[in-house]
Amino acid sequence: MPQMILRFMLFSILCMPVLFGQEGLQGNDPTEVRVPAMIDGQGDDWTELGEKDFRMMKCDPDTWVWKGPFVHCKGTPIGVLPSVKKYRNFELVASWRHLESGGNSGIFLWCTDEALEAMERNKLPKAGIEIQALDHGYAEKYLASSGKTPDWFSTNGDVFAVGKSTMKPFAPTSPNGSRSFPKEKRSLGTPQWNHYYVRAINGEVRLWVNGGEVSGGNNCDPAEGYLCLESEGSPVEFKNIRIRELP
Repeated sequence: MPQMILRFMLFSILCMPVLFGQEGLQGNDPTEVRVPAMIDGQGDDWTELGEKDFRMMKCDPDTWVWKGPFVHCKGTPIGVLPSVKKYRNFELVASWRHLESGGNSGIFLWCTDEALEAMERNKLPKAGIEIQALDHGYAEKYLASSGKTPDWFSTNGDVFAVGKSTMKPFAPTSPNGSRSFPKEKRSLGTPQWNHYYVRAINGEVRLWVNGGEVSGGNNCDPAEGYLCLESEGSPVEFKNIRIRELP
């Protein structure tokens, strides 16, 4: 009988990851990056976005260099690469990585015609919802240059309205309430790739970083416009950008 009990206990221990899932065995450390199943944008109703789906605007010929579904951005001048068409309701996936510590970039949603037309060279448009993509070294650079601990931004997937656009951020938020701060620290530092899944429906935006939902907001206005990839001073790469338009 003792031998049978020992075998049962051993079998139970070996089966725990299957019964409860790997995620349930990893504890409650908020800094730990868990990797559940991720939406990869595969399927007949998803469209891969490439060079033909974006238009150069007030940048240099080599600011954005495409190779199939992969694009390299040198980071200068500051600006954006807008989509050719407007989008309203959609799901979006994209992978990105910085090539320098402290890199800054992001994806704009629902950017307007007026903002793009008024955008000056070496500036960002003054409208849209930004899905920020910061390298962790950005916080270190900010502390070194200002002597202040950065509390108004994070490096794990902030979502916020830009310029004339408005949004009600989901909690937790930045101290002034303008940004939705991530609930978990899931971003990976350079040169590792990060996976973003964005769901934007009827003025509500939700962001998943590397498989986990972290931030977002609702009551976005406007809630239709262009997608824009961001060039903001440092080299960054995007790949596997796919979109699924929704009613």
